[in-house]
Amino acid sequence: MREPVAQVRGVLAERVVVSTLDPFLSLKALAGYSGLSVRKLREYLDDPAHPLPCYRVGGKILVRRSEFDRWIATYRTRGHVGGDHLVSDVLSRLR
Repeated sequence: MREPVAQVRGVLAERVVVSTLDPFLSLKALAGYSGLSVRKLREYLDDPAHPLPCYRVGGKILVRRSEFDRWIATYRTRGHVGGDHLVSDVLSRLR
């Protein structure tokens, strides 16, 4: 005999799966999410001016995804990323 099934908002649910929308990520998982290397993330953990917020549980380092998203948003820029336009400008004046 099957267990009774609950009805939620007009949908007949056979099972409920709870997912974490704001997970804690290991540095390896965060590297995959962010595109930054684990080595670079470790450097950012100890950055004196703008450290990456983390949780240290025993020897494990965890970073909450939402905190990483807020942290990296402070690095957001607009316009040209590199200094190529400055070099081009200086070289054009020397000619």
